[in-house]
Amino acid sequence: MSDAFQAQLVRLPDLLGAHIVLTVSALAAGIVIAMPAAFVALRWRGLRGPLLAVASVIQTVPSLALLALMVAVFGLFGQPAALIALTAYSVLPILRNTVTGIANVDRAVVEAARGMGMTARQILWRVELPLAAPVIIAGIRTAAVWVVGMATLATPVGADSLGSYIFSGLQTRNTTAVLFGVVGAAALAVSLDVLIHLAEIAAARRSRPLGALASLGLALILAAGLWPGLWPVGAPAGSDTLASADRPHLVVGVKNFTEQFILARVVAHRLTAAGFDVDLKENLGSSVVFDALSHGHVDVYIDYSGTIWANEMKRTDIPAPAQVQDQMVRWLAAEHRVTSLGALGFENTYALVMRDDAARRLGVTSIEDLVAHAPRLALGSDYELLGRPEWARLRDTYRIEFASQRSFDPTLMYPAVVQGDVDVITAFSTDGRIPAFGLRVLADPRRGFPPYDAVLLVGPRASADQRVIAALAPLVGAIDAETMRQANRMVDVDRDSLDAAAAFVRAAILARQTPDRPAN
Repeated sequence: MSDAFQAQLVRLPDLLGAHIVLTVSALAAGIVIAMPAAFVALRWRGLRGPLLAVASVIQTVPSLALLALMVAVFGLFGQPAALIALTAYSVLPILRNTVTGIANVDRAVVEAARGMGMTARQILWRVELPLAAPVIIAGIRTAAVWVVGMATLATPVGADSLGSYIFSGLQTRNTTAVLFGVVGAAALAVSLDVLIHLAEIAAARRSRPLGALASLGLALILAAGLWPGLWPVGAPAGSDTLASADRPHLVVGVKNFTEQFILARVVAHRLTAAGFDVDLKENLGSSVVFDALSHGHVDVYIDYSGTIWANEMKRTDIPAPAQVQDQMVRWLAAEHRVTSLGALGFENTYALVMRDDAARRLGVTSIEDLVAHAPRLALGSDYELLGRPEWARLRDTYRIEFASQRSFDPTLMYPAVVQGDVDVITAFSTDGRIPAFGLRVLADPRRGFPPYDAVLLVGPRASADQRVIAALAPLVGAIDAETMRQANRMVDVDRDSLDAAAAFVRAAILARQTPDRPAN
């Protein structure tokens, strides 16, 4: 068994278990909500249209947007946020099929039951529901498949699921991780679909043995989710994860690109060594992770001064970097009780990047030079920047307009510009793929982008613990841009593991802090 396969296999019990529990819980909650709503719609026909309309409208809201609202508006994070959103998505097919199934029960049968003296409640439970059961179960079957798929999208709000494989695997181009997530989600969806279909057949045939078999299968799946510790997969040899009920627990937030994955492991290593049980919440969106830190769902994460300045502080002016840092530190403390321990020592700014040969052919060395050519060029960007205030400011500063704009996963932008699918991309200045792929960073003479110094942020609860501060303080000013660029290249170009890249950064920090001693 390869090390890459083993590394992903170790994560499977927890991620698949969390995915199963999330799916089954959302489906059960959807049934509890949809069934009474269907009975109300059938009893008072005037409410049928509005109830179905509300459920349909919820389906039209993009799932990621609904998940993000759980954090931003309601202050929920992780599994609770995902559970509410997925429950809302599961209601429509169950509600619609229940209403349709019961409404289509042969009225002659209902009248016969009424003629026998049955009450309305008895008719519902003893006649209508049994006859409509196959249609109702078909709706539950549809909802189950939907929820399994949508649960993979819960990763950006901190919910553990098989989506963690997919999001991190796409970013680091780890095919093994992506396959674990895709195959795992597909296998779970097919298993639930088959078992619920078996229950549908059992209901249609009034077969108790088939019903018992379907129930047993569903119980086994739920048991696998509730007790992942029973799976025959242990921690990998040499693992430095030290989870214990006696150790204080901290959550480290991680955005969805390679540099963040590496730095989070450096942070986690120091906190683990200091006696904390550390949980990494990876692939979080910028606004989600900041809201999670403010609400106490995340204890530590690394952000960038320009992101805080533009996105959270809503500032459009750009003073000197030192002033940005000073004002940001004071604003974080006053408005959110968040502590900035300081800058790590490097800046990872947004930059416009082109293929070097294309830039030479057009005579472009700066964004200013690019303005005249932009109306004939295609721009590629990560899926966040084009909607953020930093992009609006850069566009207005230079009055630059491209022929077209396309959003990509950050990993896929680089092949897109290399292969000529787009002409310009919005890259990160510390990305090791820039020199490796023969790309040119265009100068920003008008300072359209704010400074993006990497800063170490600590939430209200963790900042009160001096052990956390003491463990993390040595990271401040300890990482230069070249170290970060090489670490990013190890993962993105050389296909080394994230743990290897984090070890490289730790060794560079040690060498920098003790220059007379060689780093191990």
